[in-house]
Amino acid sequence: MHERVLTPRNRGFLFLDSHPAGCRQLVADMWQTCPAPEGLPTGAGPVALIIGSSAGYGLAATLAGLKRAGIRGIAVSFEKAATERRTATAGWYRTAATADITRTAERDLVFLNGDAFSDALKDQVSDLIEQRFGGRLDYLIYSVAAPRRTDPDTGATYASVLKPIGRASRTKTLLFNDQGVPEVRDVETGPAEGDDVEQTVAVMGGADWERWIDHLAGRGLLADGFATAALSYIGSPLTAAIYRQGTIGAAKADLEATARALNARLDRTVGGRAVTSVNGAAVTQSSTAIPGIALYTGLLRGVLGADLVPPIHQLASLWDQFTGAAPLALDDEGRIRLDAWELGDDVQAAVAERWEAATTDTIASLADLDWFRAEVQRLYGFSVPGVDYTAAVAIDVPWPDHTSCRTSGASTGS
Repeated sequence: MHERVLTPRNRGFLFLDSHPAGCRQLVADMWQTCPAPEGLPTGAGPVALIIGSSAGYGLAATLAGLKRAGIRGIAVSFEKAATERRTATAGWYRTAATADITRTAERDLVFLNGDAFSDALKDQVSDLIEQRFGGRLDYLIYSVAAPRRTDPDTGATYASVLKPIGRASRTKTLLFNDQGVPEVRDVETGPAEGDDVEQTVAVMGGADWERWIDHLAGRGLLADGFATAALSYIGSPLTAAIYRQGTIGAAKADLEATARALNARLDRTVGGRAVTSVNGAAVTQSSTAIPGIALYTGLLRGVLGADLVPPIHQLASLWDQFTGAAPLALDDEGRIRLDAWELGDDVQAAVAERWEAATTDTIASLADLDWFRAEVQRLYGFSVPGVDYTAAVAIDVPWPDHTSCRTSGASTGS
């Protein structure tokens, strides 16, 4: 067993290693934070498929689904094991910790590691639903953020980019130097060129979500009343030029168009539903890569403090709405909105005022930088309270075994 004392080593917001014990404690804390329903789920729960289950909102969807809805089923992610030089990815360790919680909660959840864009993985998931879960799927949560996608039909590989559309965008952004000192800079991002928009839509739009539905429906695996949600984000006018009005925004618009088409189709075929779920801001590995988002999120926390709603609480609300424990709250475009706490006029006005005042000299008084720095480190298992970072830890954590997650409380009947 390979053990090491791990300290955070990073290049900007990207960390070279992850801490197994910190990732495990982080998952345990999320589980404890998620409110339990009044009547704890017992027996065989609904069958769910979570695509993108190891990080961010997908991880929150997995844990909240287990606790709020008593789900069983399949969780899919794409992670890397430890090597001689590097630890495993943080998502690998979070998945192992989630599997332990699954066993303790007596739920049958299979964890698959592979390319969600591939038809081979879609076949593997479909076979498992048939053989282990009674051949019927009740819910699918789609939470995929990826830099590239290979189309199974053509073999073409598409790459997503973060660019504004039409003209260059200049925005403030938050950086930290090697000593952790914050700096507010103006950065300019050039406009999308050539087929940048089409490439980004091919990766981050609705094509693969729809392909999953096509694949599962073709195998006859969608239960009556089947419901699916793709997790999305709209965000603030302050970040709109690079996000909602940029290439990623074009992909999100495609995702929403896909939801409308799927919703009409599922309603007609299985009495089902497809929606996008618009989540609120959070510090994630994906969001920290977007210019301006780090600054915006730090300022938002500075305004809201503890009233900033964490992903686990947002996804608990999504599951309540999906299962009927709470009314389904849709906006005029048919989207579930979990971001009202963020986009209220008073909140946005306060953040905008701080945004205008933000400089390297003033940022410490305007944003919650201690919280933001710790949140970034926690993405990789560091700065998690209760973890002894002076102790050596085993980095060779095994991926959860398919058979070990089956429990006496998890029937395979439909």
